[in-house]
Amino acid sequence: MATVERKQKRTLLTSMEDVIAKAKEHSLNPEFYQAAAASLKYISSTLELSKEEALLLSLFFEKSSSNRIWINNLADLVNTSTIRIISMMNVADELVKKGYIKSSHNKNDENWYAVPKSVIDCIRQNTKIVPKPTTNLSFDDFFERMGEILDEDDIKYWDLRDQLEALVDGNLHLPYCKMVKSYDLYMGDEILLHIFAHRLINEDDDIIGTHDWEDYMEGKRHVRKILKDLKKGESELITKKLFEPTTEDGVRDPNYYHLTDKAKDELFPGMDLVEKTAKNDKTLISHTTFAPKQLFYTPRVQSQIDRLGELLQPEKFTQVTERLSENGMRKGFACLFYGSPGTGKTETVNQLARLTGRDVMVVDVTQIKSCWVGESEQNIKGLFDRYRALVKKNEVAPILLFNEADAVLGIRQEGAQRAVDKMENSIQNIILQEMETLEGVMIATTNLTCNLDKAFERRFIYKIEFERPTLEAKTQIWKSMIPSLSDEFAVSLAKDYDLSGGQIENVSRKRTVEQILSGVEPSEEMIREYCRAETLNDSQRTRNRIGF
Repeated sequence: MATVERKQKRTLLTSMEDVIAKAKEHSLNPEFYQAAAASLKYISSTLELSKEEALLLSLFFEKSSSNRIWINNLADLVNTSTIRIISMMNVADELVKKGYIKSSHNKNDENWYAVPKSVIDCIRQNTKIVPKPTTNLSFDDFFERMGEILDEDDIKYWDLRDQLEALVDGNLHLPYCKMVKSYDLYMGDEILLHIFAHRLINEDDDIIGTHDWEDYMEGKRHVRKILKDLKKGESELITKKLFEPTTEDGVRDPNYYHLTDKAKDELFPGMDLVEKTAKNDKTLISHTTFAPKQLFYTPRVQSQIDRLGELLQPEKFTQVTERLSENGMRKGFACLFYGSPGTGKTETVNQLARLTGRDVMVVDVTQIKSCWVGESEQNIKGLFDRYRALVKKNEVAPILLFNEADAVLGIRQEGAQRAVDKMENSIQNIILQEMETLEGVMIATTNLTCNLDKAFERRFIYKIEFERPTLEAKTQIWKSMIPSLSDEFAVSLAKDYDLSGGQIENVSRKRTVEQILSGVEPSEEMIREYCRAETLNDSQRTRNRIGF
């Protein structure tokens, strides 16, 4: 029986291979088109391309292992003149528009091309290429496409520039794209803006460091120039109030930046981005993170805490602030918690936050002060700016907590001459001004009140002294911390040692550590030794009483 030789099944790969072979043989002379007619027809009909587009795509595909295909590479491939390939560049432009190849150029405007991986995969699988649209996109599709561009492996600066620019130009119906064009930024700054927007929208990341963007830029010199301009405040992104340094404990960190609230409002109108960014804000602690904790107060303090807790309930707070506003009074509530260390001032704030559903914006005032002239004032202004934005955008205003605020509540220096004294006065004046216009809840904790400036005292509507616990309260604390203590021993400890709640907790922790290390229950004498260690050099501080 005679064998019948089966013809190889035609595919895009075999057709392109045939086109390349014929092109090399005939150097794109007229004979080429006749010899490669069947293969060109198959490619054209499968991919819906013209004959010229099918030819040029085949040439590019032969060089697709390179991410920079130059015109002369194609000329050398088929042994023809560069001029002959240049004459086909209008065809290349059509392939770029259809998404079959991508084009880029360097700072000298030298063009090169590449075949996207998605196109290579489709040709290998012999399927029609359906390029993703890049114009008239929805907001979500726009940022999905931006993410794909920025996530491309080893994407070069000029290629990135061109793709992002084309994406923005093709979607000017989106407020984001309109605003980006209106800023008229230098291209490096515009790319940086896109990266920040991408990280915020696509990755919920609002704290961007150099390592997040340096690989996209031209080189180390370009990165250094951008960093220098940002840190000196000379970048357009800073002068146009689009970027600002992030803050931790009120101090600006020049190594990390984020989009300003102004930029977010302009670029993403109508979107509430506070929840998206709050989880990355190192100064904002969610009320859900505070575990319930029983605190023991004297009856007088308990009464005041109960009243404050009632006021801070969102519904009641709204009623009170509206009534104050109607009567032309300040709407904000500033509270002072003062007393000896370990009496529960900070923990009371945490529990009030938990019970009233208010997040806490924590400020360590000792970290606000900077050795650089004017920077401390900028830190404190930026702090209140951030808090105002949170109050404005949150249904329930967070608590602004100035923890251990002794350093900024002192008496102002009259006729200050030293730079340090002038800075102290400036910080205090800013805080006093901000307290006048405060909307929300500010709580300051302090161990010392004898040096409290009268101007601050007037602005705190509630002033609560956290007294050292009574004998009964101390007994309850001992029993709550160490339930295994006998009633008699708990009373004895409460009588013999004038410890605060925080100090009793320290003793309890030492007891637990000892039990874990030795495997033996610490004796009563050992617990007393822990108590004596806590009272070592525990001087009683003289305090001026401030009325409720």
